[in-house]
Amino acid sequence: MNPLRGHTRRLAVPRIVIAVCAAVGAGLVAGAFVPSGGFLRTPGYGQAAALLLAVGLYGSTHDIELAEVRRSLRVVLVAVTAGVLLKAALIATVMVLAFHRPEYLVLGIAVAQIDPLSVAAMQDDPRVTPRAKAILSIWASFDDPMTVLLTVYFSALALRLSDAGPATGSVVSDSADVFGSLLSNLLLFAAVLVLWWLIRLAFLVRTRSRSEGAGGAGRPSAPAAGAGPAHDRPLFLDVAALLLVAVLLVVAARTTLVLAVALAGLAVRLGRFAGALQGAVALAFLLASAALGVLLSDGVSLQQGVVLGVTAFAAQFLVALLIGRLLVRPPLTRADRAHLGLGQQNGITAILLALSLEPTFRGTVGVVGPAILTVNLLHYAFRWARADTWRWESVHRWARARRTPPRPAPRPSRRPLRTRRRDTVERSRIRAG
Repeated sequence: MNPLRGHTRRLAVPRIVIAVCAAVGAGLVAGAFVPSGGFLRTPGYGQAAALLLAVGLYGSTHDIELAEVRRSLRVVLVAVTAGVLLKAALIATVMVLAFHRPEYLVLGIAVAQIDPLSVAAMQDDPRVTPRAKAILSIWASFDDPMTVLLTVYFSALALRLSDAGPATGSVVSDSADVFGSLLSNLLLFAAVLVLWWLIRLAFLVRTRSRSEGAGGAGRPSAPAAGAGPAHDRPLFLDVAALLLVAVLLVVAARTTLVLAVALAGLAVRLGRFAGALQGAVALAFLLASAALGVLLSDGVSLQQGVVLGVTAFAAQFLVALLIGRLLVRPPLTRADRAHLGLGQQNGITAILLALSLEPTFRGTVGVVGPAILTVNLLHYAFRWARADTWRWESVHRWARARRTPPRPAPRPSRRPLRTRRRDTVERSRIRAG
C-alpha cells in the first residue's frame, strides 16, 4: 500500500482518492454481471462488512495522543455525544420531511461522522492553529464509534415506523437494546484491557527476573511496556499486540461489537506494526469502495443523495459554530471555526455503514453514494475559507485591487556610458596604486 501514499505530482490529488475511484469503477463493472441481490445474499457478507468497519474504527483511534484528548476533553465529549446526536437529528428530520419516508432516519447516521483519513490528509493547512487541528482530528476519530452505536437505535426506530417494520417494539425496548449493546462493548473492551495489562506485567516480571539472574540487580530496570516510543518497545510486545488486535477484530466481526475495537485503539498500540495497520485501513477502504460500486450499479437516487449531502454539510457547520462559540476557552479564531465548520468529509466509515444497512434498508447505498460525493465536493469547494475571507474589509480590498490596474514596475536607471568608463578607469588606478 506504500504507492497509495502521498499526492500526484501534476494534479496534487491524493493517490488513495484515485485508487478509490478505480475501485468504485471496478465494482460498477462487476455489478453489471453480478446482481446486487445475489451479492447481498453472499455467505459472510454481514461479517465481512463488520470486519472492514472494525478495521477502519481501530485505525481511526490508533494514532490519537492521549495528551491531546486530555487537553480538549470537554470539547471532544460534547462533540461526539451532543454534537453527533444533533447532526443526526437535523439530517434525519430534513430527509423525512422532504421525502416522507421513515426509513430515511438511518441516513443521518451514515453521513453524520467525519472521515479521519480525510482529516489527516488536510492537516497541513498553515492558516489553522495546531489547537484547532487537534480538536478536529480527535472529533473525527471519536464520532465514528458514536454513529455506529446510534445505528442500533435509529434502525429499530425506522423499522417500526416504516410499513415493512414489525408491529412490536417500543422506545423502551429500543433504548434497552442500545444500552445492552453499549454494555457488551464495554465488557469486551475491559476484557481486552485486562489481557493486555497481564501481557505487559508478565513481560516486565520476566525481564526483571532475567536481570536479577544475570547479576544485574544494580542495573536500571527495563522501562514499562508501552510507556516509551513505539520503536523502543521489544518485539515481543508488538507481536502480542498484533495478535490481540487480530483476535479482537475477528470477535467484533462475529458479534458486531465494533465500539470495543475503537476503544481498544486508544490502549493497545501496534508499535512497529503501525505501518501495516495503515496498509490494512487503505485495503479496507478499497474493498469497501469496490463493494459500493457493485451495489451502485443497481441504481442511484441522485436527488435524495444531493439533499442528504448538503444537509450533512450544513449540520456540521451549525454544530461546529455552536461548539466553537460556547465551549472552547479561550475562543477559537474565525479561521479555526471555519476549519471546524467546513471540515465535514465522508469516507470509509460512511461507506461501510451504508454497506451494513443495505440488507435491511434496500436503497441505502444508492442514496449515501451520491451524498458522499456531494459532501466531499462541498468540502473542497470551501476549503479556501479563512478568517479574513468573510469580512467586508477583505471583500472591499479584493474588489478595489481588481478595479485598479497594476502599475508598471519602474525601469532601473542606467548611467551614461562616459560616466561608467571614467569610473572603471578610476578603479583600475586605485588597484594599481
